[in-house]
Amino acid sequence: MSLWLWAGFITFITLILVLDLAVLNRKPRAIGVYEALAWTTFWVSLALTFNVCVYFIYEYHWLGMGLDPGNELDGAQAALQFFTGYLIEKSLSIDNIFVIALIFAYFHVPLQFQHRVLFWGIFGAIVLRCIMIVFGLALINAFSWIIYVFGVFLIFTAIKMLIQRHDNITPDKNPLVNLVDCT
Repeated sequence: MSLWLWAGFITFITLILVLDLAVLNRKPRAIGVYEALAWTTFWVSLALTFNVCVYFIYEYHWLGMGLDPGNELDGAQAALQFFTGYLIEKSLSIDNIFVIALIFAYFHVPLQFQHRVLFWGIFGAIVLRCIMIVFGLALINAFSWIIYVFGVFLIFTAIKMLIQRHDNITPDKNPLVNLVDCT
């Protein structure tokens, strides 16, 4: 994909984020159920509209999209891939709602500040994920054997999570939690 397309995409996402935090939600306030449902409907509608755009962009190869040698895509394939990825991400985000609710309850985050805290938490997660991907790719390109180290680390972490007892979790004794706990 062209560098200009990536730059345009990142610029658009940045503008949407600035619009959300700096314009629409400048002052802290509690967001009600109906407003949350309205925003959810707006964002899902925007994603579905983008899915239609993906279909036309790939069907008619606007900006050369879908013409990569060995990876040609028509509009239906591209739209189905986007929609599948969107559904997977949407379904995976459901468990995050419960985790976020637990975190907000534990730290007693007032309703009027929850949107801002959530925004910066998600933004931080995106930035950190990008940094980790870039450094991970750089490590893999420099040292091909490092992928085995990453694999062993993931297996070790999974085993540790599987055998660790979860009935005695005490977040108030965690130094990182105490560092950010301002209640």
